[in-house]
Amino acid sequence: MAVKDPTAVERANLLNMAKLSIKGLIESALSFGRTLDSDYPPLQQFFVVMEHCLKHGLKVRKSFLSYNKTIWGPLELVEKLYPEAEEIAASVRDLPGLKTPLGRARAWLRLALMQKKMADYLRCLIIQRDLLSEFYEYHALMMEEEGAVIVGLLVGLNVIDANLCVKGEDLDSQVGVIDFSMYLKNEEDIGNKERNVQIAAILDQKNYVEELNRQLNSTVSSLHSRVDSLEKSNTRLIEELAIAKNNIIKLQEENHQLRSENKLILMKTQQHLEVTKVDVETELQTYKQSRQGLDEMYNEARRQLREESQLRQDVENELMVQVSMKHEIELAMKLLEKDIHEKQDTLIGLRQQLEDVKAINIEMYQKLQGSEEGMKEKNEIIGRLEDKTNKITAAMKQLEQSDKDLLTQTRTIAMSFVKCASSDAQPQYKLVKDISF
Repeated sequence: MAVKDPTAVERANLLNMAKLSIKGLIESALSFGRTLDSDYPPLQQFFVVMEHCLKHGLKVRKSFLSYNKTIWGPLELVEKLYPEAEEIAASVRDLPGLKTPLGRARAWLRLALMQKKMADYLRCLIIQRDLLSEFYEYHALMMEEEGAVIVGLLVGLNVIDANLCVKGEDLDSQVGVIDFSMYLKNEEDIGNKERNVQIAAILDQKNYVEELNRQLNSTVSSLHSRVDSLEKSNTRLIEELAIAKNNIIKLQEENHQLRSENKLILMKTQQHLEVTKVDVETELQTYKQSRQGLDEMYNEARRQLREESQLRQDVENELMVQVSMKHEIELAMKLLEKDIHEKQDTLIGLRQQLEDVKAINIEMYQKLQGSEEGMKEKNEIIGRLEDKTNKITAAMKQLEQSDKDLLTQTRTIAMSFVKCASSDAQPQYKLVKDISF
């Protein structure tokens, strides 16, 4: 007869216990018809069975003081594989009453059941065999097929609603012992269903009373804290009221003093106003008298201004006539200068002709010395040329004399214009001086 592997037998027994526990929990919860709490016996046995399944084949870790064998290590690994499990791990670490890793693991299982995600968390854990090998032996239940079967059975727990109070429960010192009597059927169980229903009703009432007591205790503590805060605020308000009364007394004294000072200032200002009123009346009379004299002076000055403005208008008209005459004289001067330039050009041309004639005379005189035969003809030609030169010189003298006459005429015209302009400028200057005065 072949000997069976003891570890395989252990895995089979744990698997059967898990099947019975999960099946009994689902059936009892559905028949119970209410939200499960921590005191429900099938639920307590389920957590004990799950704890034994997770502990199977767990490696012993050596620490500095003792040997450590706990299921918190693999469960803590779930938050790295499944991001939604970070909230459970953080809330488990923040619980104040948990001191051991086993207590944290028990709290983690209860929170996972309330979230209805225990199957999802453990499924992503058993898939990672290489990571589980750091915590479990190769023959452990979580490393074999039995672990996958248990995870599949856990999916049925999603139909259960549980409300577990993890904060006030002592999870560190609980003893995890499987109660096999819950899974053995006998006649007493069949005959005592009514008693179980009554016990369940009593437990519901007990849980309701405990919950009501807990709520009343919380409201009483909140009322105590509120009363303390109200007493503190009342004492603070009393102190502020005393300070405000002192400030009011000081302000009343300052108000009385300011009123007395205000009365004195009012009397002084009234006296000053009476004196200033008399002064203002005298000044007003003097102002009225001076204003009559100023009005007369203003009318006289206005009359003079009208006369002077009329004179100025006349002078300006005369000045415009003189300016037009000046423009005409300047135009005549420009014409005379142009005529002088033309005559000078003709004079220059005549001088050039005279020089040419002189050159011809010299040339002819030289030729005359060389040729005695044409001397008479040349003498005649010379005579004619001399007549022409005399005529040209006479014409040049006449032109020069006419130029001199023109220059003297222009100078006399300019001098007469300057004298006329200076004689007109003196009354204009006098008129401007009178107006400015």
